[in-house]
Amino acid sequence: MKTVIIEDERLAAGNLAQLLHEIDSSIEIVAVLDSVKRAAEWLTANSPDLIFLDIHLADDISFKIFETVEVKAPIIFVTAYDNYAIQAFKLNSIDYLLKPIDKEELRQAIKKYNGIGALSADAVMQLLQQIKTPAPEYQKRFMVTTGQKIKSVEVDDAAYFYAEDRFVYMVSKAGEKYIIDFTLDKLEGLLNPAHFFRINRGQLVAFTAIKNMYSYTKSRIKIEVNPPASFDTIVSIDRSGAFKKWLNR
Repeated sequence: MKTVIIEDERLAAGNLAQLLHEIDSSIEIVAVLDSVKRAAEWLTANSPDLIFLDIHLADDISFKIFETVEVKAPIIFVTAYDNYAIQAFKLNSIDYLLKPIDKEELRQAIKKYNGIGALSADAVMQLLQQIKTPAPEYQKRFMVTTGQKIKSVEVDDAAYFYAEDRFVYMVSKAGEKYIIDFTLDKLEGLLNPAHFFRINRGQLVAFTAIKNMYSYTKSRIKIEVNPPASFDTIVSIDRSGAFKKWLNR
């Protein structure tokens, strides 16, 4: 199987190639391309069996390749956490691999390709308009009340959010606690997912608030936050995998 890796990070490309060889020694890496320009030129003259495609390349978003050359080979996406692109993938029931690549997930992607084929280039074109849509604006500040006073608190000052007794609270990095007029579900969509993570049904933490992490029972992770919380902050089992990927991106 002649395979192309389109990836601008040399280390990531090397790791992917190594994993592919470990999974199936018959896979032949015929090219590693790091830009839209180089990829378009190579694909104009060559026809691989499979393409591993990163979304963000050195010179532009990789979807620009399909605006300049007709690609027939099926595609498996490989990307760091790109929330907007992933939303489009999920909406269209498209599989993708998150960096750092998990060997078992890669094995399943290859197995799927061998069985029913990866994403066709034609399907990529249908996604192009969705992916090119401007990235969403995230919440920058919250209006809160303290007694009779009203103030605005910057999102960058938030350490974590938690739900308790039908209320949602924000705790600032200075240890101040405020009631927020949003549910945690709503906050997940308002806050930048690169900076905040929903560790369980009742808690959402900022990356900058994580002080220490410990292995916990049943493959869970216990987090020590700063400022200290009056309750346990534990990553639930169903979110542990995504949490580890979030830490690695």
